[in-house]
Amino acid sequence: MVNLNSIRWREQTDGLLTLGRIIVGVVFGLLALSFWSLQIGQYDRLAEMAENNHDRTISLRAPRGALVDRNGNVLVDNRYTFNISVIRERVADLDSSLDLIGRVTGADVDALRAAVLDQRGVPAFRPIVIVPDASLAQVAAVQARAIELPGVIVEHDPARYYPSRKTASHLFGYVGEAQEHQLRDVSDPRVRLGAIIGQSGVEQSYNLLLMGENGARRVAVNNVGREIETIDQVSPRQGRQLRLTIDLDVQQAAEEAFAISGFDGAAVALDPRTGEVLALVSLPAYDPADFVPRVDQQTWSTLNSDARRPLQNRVLQGRYAPGSTFKVAMAVAALEEGAITPDFSVNCAGGARFYQRFFRCHTRHGRVALHEALEKSCNTYFYTLGSMLDIDRIHHWAAALGLGEPSGIDLPHEVPGLVPSRAWKRLQFNQPWYPGETLSVAIGQGAVSVTPVSLAVMMSTVASGGLRPVPHMLQAVRSGNGWVAADQPAPQRVGLKPETVAAVREGLWMAVNRAGTARRARITGRDVIGKTGTAQVISLEGLAAVKAEGDSGRRFRDHGWFVFAAPQDDPRIAGVVFGEHAEHGYLAAPIAKAMIEAYFAKHDEPEGERPNGA
Repeated sequence: MVNLNSIRWREQTDGLLTLGRIIVGVVFGLLALSFWSLQIGQYDRLAEMAENNHDRTISLRAPRGALVDRNGNVLVDNRYTFNISVIRERVADLDSSLDLIGRVTGADVDALRAAVLDQRGVPAFRPIVIVPDASLAQVAAVQARAIELPGVIVEHDPARYYPSRKTASHLFGYVGEAQEHQLRDVSDPRVRLGAIIGQSGVEQSYNLLLMGENGARRVAVNNVGREIETIDQVSPRQGRQLRLTIDLDVQQAAEEAFAISGFDGAAVALDPRTGEVLALVSLPAYDPADFVPRVDQQTWSTLNSDARRPLQNRVLQGRYAPGSTFKVAMAVAALEEGAITPDFSVNCAGGARFYQRFFRCHTRHGRVALHEALEKSCNTYFYTLGSMLDIDRIHHWAAALGLGEPSGIDLPHEVPGLVPSRAWKRLQFNQPWYPGETLSVAIGQGAVSVTPVSLAVMMSTVASGGLRPVPHMLQAVRSGNGWVAADQPAPQRVGLKPETVAAVREGLWMAVNRAGTARRARITGRDVIGKTGTAQVISLEGLAAVKAEGDSGRRFRDHGWFVFAAPQDDPRIAGVVFGEHAEHGYLAAPIAKAMIEAYFAKHDEPEGERPNGA
């Protein structure tokens, strides 16, 4: 007998199974359709999204360490800037993108193209700055057009900030992107292609201390390059803060005095006891802010084509005839060699005859001993010393005082001067040295040439009694626990006899404080000592010929020098002023006076004035 209930249950079960099969088939059909759509129908769009939705690591540039002077005044600091940059490999039509950037930011399109051209050597995957130091309005305009400007990004970077603009620009130097040729001798991994490094001055000398540790931010971006989220971040670490030996007041006093004088030149002030550089001036200067974040081609060309050579650090790289400042070295050589005593005298009748030729002095001085010869800068006296001394002995003592040799200052690109010798002339010209040539050297002309910094070392050595300092700029480095004093270079002891030092100091005191050539440097109660010098750039006959051709001859005018120290018996500041085409050495003396006054204004009260002639 057939069971009807069993048949009905089976029919219901079969119906449910059929429905289930249909549902499963529909689901799998929909899945298949979806897979087809994803893998085939929407392949191009989704592939692009997959390509463009990924992690991106953004380098966070570390700010460089700040520079302060010996009193804590900020010399160089940092500020944050917005830079509009372009990653060329992500831009399909660069010209169109630059046109759009120009329209929305107001930037000159030709300048944008020039910025790209200037940086054509940078790899295409690296951002290149096309709008440095962009305004907030420019940043907002670019970000609002992000979809239309793929590959155009806004970078928030630290940049060097110079509160006093051109002040001490050659001392600080400037920064710029590292180039391939600068990576050869540097093993520090932070110094890599495109890193911001020091290119001159203190920025270059102490680059590894001033550089910080870059950070990084890993972000997710969508297909138009917009950041979706930050995945993680490592903050950058700022470079070390450096305290320099510079006294900003002395530095500014020198630069202001130069501005009043109306001529270019150089000046160095040292602490002769330690070699610390109190001021270092080279004029004309440049604005290091022009190099932030990078110097444009037009500015660079202008700086390099300027006849006044603003990029040259005259303190370290200018080599000039020292004129009568070299008489200080001659006096030391003659006394140390025993050729004369301080009382040795010469009759100056407006010149004297040596080697069948009359050598002129600038006036008739009558009979003068060493003191008066230094005071009045008598050429006849020093011609006589030149006839008594061998050129090699002059070379020896001049080198001992720091002339003709690198000073060892902790700044780059120093060049040595020249104090000739027999060996030098034989090597250079394959000729013997003639006695008449020594007479020209004896008054700081002829083959002798010096840098301003070397004359500052010479004067410091004589003023300090024979302690030859090594000029240096770094006083201390900031650490987590405060300032840590930097290692200081040890001075070199030059074996000068006390009577030599006393005699030369006396003559230099008379040059400033009696009827000498350096009276414009006199400061009541300071016992300033010093020596002027005037150095020919061209012969009188040559200058006359130039003027006859209609040239004013300004660029051929004599240079003016003044070396100084104060006070006489316990010098705490010494140095040099070089007046380029100043014509007279005494015109450089007021600049030294300004530096000395600025230094002592905050150190102590002046002592009682020394009696005239004492």
